[in-house]
Amino acid sequence: ELRVERRFVPESCPRAVRPGDFVRYHYLGAFPDGTRFDSSYDRGSTFNVFVGKGQLIAGMDKALVGMCVNERRFVKIPPRLAYGSEGVSGVIPPNAELHFDVLLIDVWNSEDQVQVETYFKPEKCPRTVQVSDFVRYHYNGTFLDGTLFDSSHNRMRTYDTYVGIGWLIPGMDQGLLGMCVGEKRIITIPPFLAYGEEGDGKEIPGQASLVFDVLLLDLHNPKDGIAIENQHVPDSCERRSQTGDFLRYHYNGTLLDGTLFDSSYSRNHTYDTYVGKGYVIAGMDEGLLGVCIGERRRIVIPPHLGYGEEGRGKIPGSAVLVFDIHVVDFHNPSDSVSITVNYKPSNCTVLSKKGDYLKYHYNASLLDGTLLDSTHSLGKTYNIVLGSGQVVVGMDMGLQDMCVGEQRTVVIPPHLGYGEDGVEGEVPGSAVLVFDIELLELVSGLPEGYMFVWNGEVSPNLFEEIDQNHDGEVLLEEFSEYIQAQVDSGKGKLAPGFDFEKIVKNMFTNQDRDGNGKVTAEEFKLKDQETKEEHDEL
Repeated sequence: ELRVERRFVPESCPRAVRPGDFVRYHYLGAFPDGTRFDSSYDRGSTFNVFVGKGQLIAGMDKALVGMCVNERRFVKIPPRLAYGSEGVSGVIPPNAELHFDVLLIDVWNSEDQVQVETYFKPEKCPRTVQVSDFVRYHYNGTFLDGTLFDSSHNRMRTYDTYVGIGWLIPGMDQGLLGMCVGEKRIITIPPFLAYGEEGDGKEIPGQASLVFDVLLLDLHNPKDGIAIENQHVPDSCERRSQTGDFLRYHYNGTLLDGTLFDSSYSRNHTYDTYVGKGYVIAGMDEGLLGVCIGERRRIVIPPHLGYGEEGRGKIPGSAVLVFDIHVVDFHNPSDSVSITVNYKPSNCTVLSKKGDYLKYHYNASLLDGTLLDSTHSLGKTYNIVLGSGQVVVGMDMGLQDMCVGEQRTVVIPPHLGYGEDGVEGEVPGSAVLVFDIELLELVSGLPEGYMFVWNGEVSPNLFEEIDQNHDGEVLLEEFSEYIQAQVDSGKGKLAPGFDFEKIVKNMFTNQDRDGNGKVTAEEFKLKDQETKEEHDEL
């Protein structure tokens, strides 16, 4: 009788040997006294054969049926089910009982197909692998008995390939179809859809079934364009970005599997760039067009519009990129100051002009509403002489032609504000500024070029009046006392908003033509007596 002892049976046995199956197994062959007559281990190769087709001795044909991969059986085969009364010359004597210690390594059938078992699938699966797609995936490759023959994890690099165009073994081409990014599946491939009878000549023997544990990380098609998903669009969107605009935006950059490779938030600084000019990757150039200030959108960029086959830094080659962006600010270099009048008094006849002394309140913010500064919080007005360079150029422009009580919003592009550098710790570089302004007081300035004017007729003996000690020379102290007296009496007026001593010293210096600290009658001239080559500014 044929006797079979199951010495080890694996816990999991998804498939058992049936007649007609092809098996690969190791064995030790011995006589009842323990003398070994054959061993597949000694040859370093499994025994590969069809079961139930007469290719084996009858006892072994029967003993293999019902075995599981990794199962170990001890088989005693009587002579009539082995080599009978003839034996095998020089190897098996006549009427010998044979003992075989068998370990099943592999089993398959010519009718088998690729088997796919998905053991994890993401909740969201917007796209699955199709023929001609390019994929990036990690895998562990094993035989049916669990022996590892290859792993992309060990190489710390994904396997990157096209699907369905013959770049892979046929079974893998089939097994990857329909996968989602983030999906994990086990793909079992019979040898005739893998490396066949010859194996790969290296790690994979002939007639071996292969098991791939696959994690799909990335998927795209060479025909793909960028994909845009609007996550938040402000209710009010007066302007959308165009080619040539300069944008400031925050972003998180990830791969399709969610791996973060870069973030402007971590640097606490926006990414600032021109759009449509080639300063950023092609996909981002396209994805940033048509955005509103305050908009949040997701831009998915295929590698041919990103960093291509080579990748860059933390970005692997042929990687699809996902950018979640928040547009903080944008402008165009051709922009000028934008003025919106929110309130104007009914009596609005006296308008601000260059040289006027203004007192006003303001709230300063960025385009996204971030408050930068406010005179209200300081409890005092901001005071300037209009057009004298005491504020940024855009503010000088924005305060022109205002009347007391008027309220307006002034939007200043960075080239008329604080430029590319901004103000450290206060105003970001290349930031558009928004000022909400209320003009509270206006003191009319002097005509352009004057720092002091007379309110009445000028004395014909002006020099003699200034030269109080009548020594024919006027010192700075005399000059200063005289100007102060004229202002106090209302006979003269200084340009408002400037320091008295600085104005007077400037006026005196212009009259002291030889620079000796004294003004003589010959040096002393009024404004209308000056030539254009001389001191036209006072």
